[in-house]
Amino acid sequence: MSVIAEVTIPSTAFELGQILRVEGPTQITLETMVPLGGRPTPFVRIRNDARESFERSVRDHPSVNNIQLVDTYDDETLYSLDWEPSDTSLLWKILDLDAVLLDASGDVDAWQLELRFPSHEALSSFQDHYLEQDIDVTIDRIYNPTKPGAGPWYGLTTPQRETLATSVGAGYYSLPRQISTKELADEFDISDQAVTERLRRGISTLVGNTLLVEESDE
Repeated sequence: MSVIAEVTIPSTAFELGQILRVEGPTQITLETMVPLGGRPTPFVRIRNDARESFERSVRDHPSVNNIQLVDTYDDETLYSLDWEPSDTSLLWKILDLDAVLLDASGDVDAWQLELRFPSHEALSSFQDHYLEQDIDVTIDRIYNPTKPGAGPWYGLTTPQRETLATSVGAGYYSLPRQISTKELADEFDISDQAVTERLRRGISTLVGNTLLVEESDE
C-alpha cells in the first residue's frame, strides 16, 4: 500500500538544492522530473527577477552540463537542467526505492518535498538512508491516500486542491467553459501555464489515489 511523506530538507543537504541555489527570498519550483538518457532531468521554474544570478550560479556548478531556457511567461521562466547527479545523491536513493517526487519547492535555506513511496517498507528504507548519511530530514507529514480517512485530500497539495476546487466552482470544466486559465491565474497571482500544470498534476494525483487503487488496498 502506497504512502506519501511530506519532508523538509536543508538546501545544503539536497543536491538539487545545492545546484539551484539562489540568494535571497526567491522561491524555486520543480515542475516535473523526466527520465532522459538514464538520469532524471528536472524542469524548474523561477521568477525573472532572480533569473540572471540563477543562471550564473547553476552553470558554475561542477555537476551541471547545461541549463536550457524552455519558456517564459510574465515574470516566470522555465528551465530544463542537464546534470550528472552523484552516486550518493539523495535523489538517486528516492528513485531506487521506486518513489515518485510529487511536488518540490525551495529557497536558499530549505526544500519541501512531497514523495510517494510504494510501501511503508520503502519509506523506512528512505529514513534509514538519511539517518545513516546524517542528513537532517524533517518529516512534516505521513499518510496513506488510499486508506479511508488517512489522507483527507487524497495526496493533493494545498495549491493543487485550491486550484482544482476553484476551477470546478468557477465553471472551467463546464460546457461552454465559463472561465479561462488566464482568469484562474489572476485569482492565484501566477501564470496561466502554472495553473495548467497545477490542474494536470492535481488531476493525475487525484485519479492515482482514487480510481487506480489496487483491489488489495481497498
